Amino acid sequence: MSLHSRRNQGRGKGQDRTGTKSIRVFSEGDRYMNIICFYARLFIETLLNYHRINNRFTFPMTMATLHEKHFCSSNISISAVFFDLDNTLIETRKGDNQTCRKLAEELTQEYGIPEDISVKITTTYLKLFRKCPDNVIHTLDVWRITLWSRALGEKYSYLAKKIYERWLCLRYYYLTLPSDIVSMLRQLRLKYLLGLITNGPSNAQWEKIRKLSLEQYFDIILVSGDLPWEKPKREIFRKAYRFLNVKPDSCVMVGDKLETDILGGIEAGLGCTIWIPTLDKPHLLRGDPQPDFTIRHVTDLLSILNRGPDAPEFEDSSSNASDGS
Repeated sequence: MSLHSRRNQGRGKGQDRTGTKSIRVFSEGDRYMNIICFYARLFIETLLNYHRINNRFTFPMTMATLHEKHFCSSNISISAVFFDLDNTLIETRKGDNQTCRKLAEELTQEYGIPEDISVKITTTYLKLFRKCPDNVIHTLDVWRITLWSRALGEKYSYLAKKIYERWLCLRYYYLTLPSDIVSMLRQLRLKYLLGLITNGPSNAQWEKIRKLSLEQYFDIILVSGDLPWEKPKREIFRKAYRFLNVKPDSCVMVGDKLETDILGGIEAGLGCTIWIPTLDKPHLLRGDPQPDFTIRHVTDLLSILNRGPDAPEFEDSSSNASDGS
């Protein structure tokens, strides 16, 4: 029951709190003001409805509006949170860069390769790897050793297997989940169903999932390489929420890519989309898919899901990389 209806419960129309009839006399100014207010409300409601339907309109909705829509309405209860993997939960691009910088130092220190040549070798490998991280003919190990042989060149190709093994060790050292993200996932599991939805080749993505022990945190893991669709196709999101037996509007999607994570969440009819900007894409542009929230770090998600009246403000936001998305 609304506050308005509670206040007026038990009183007849046209009666004040004493039960006597009351008559309000409107001046000419009152009539004009009522007309202006009516059309102003109508205009604002039209803009907000357009935003909700199209998810493209850039009218600056207030935090209170978004907060009420997604997390305070009695009609919407968050049941599941879906995460992207690369550059959302794990900093794949940053970790791979750190790995190659460290490996370049070791090539110089341990094998006497000139510094500029070492940098060129690791840079070349990273470009080859990002362009084609997997190969349907070869195993991951064989394919990556082949890429290292190409990057090392004829003079140093004999080091390919040894350098690959060192690269693999360093890579997962730098990709290890930080303690604050582990803590966040454990907290979320107490209250929500969790899903991981990632684009990328099956073998390459599952290697990351298993080496980083991510399976323990999720109720469903979907890799596009195992399926006939990838983000932003709504079918991959539909498979997730149907498997978990929850409604789409009770799900949240968190990711770094507007064109896959956010657009896909919107088109699948999920209740909320949350975007994490990257260095390559720090701001929304006109025509971009519009997320409901923008956060700076994935752990800020906790503050959004647990929003209260004194919660901090967050920015509301009225082709896939080869390293996954």
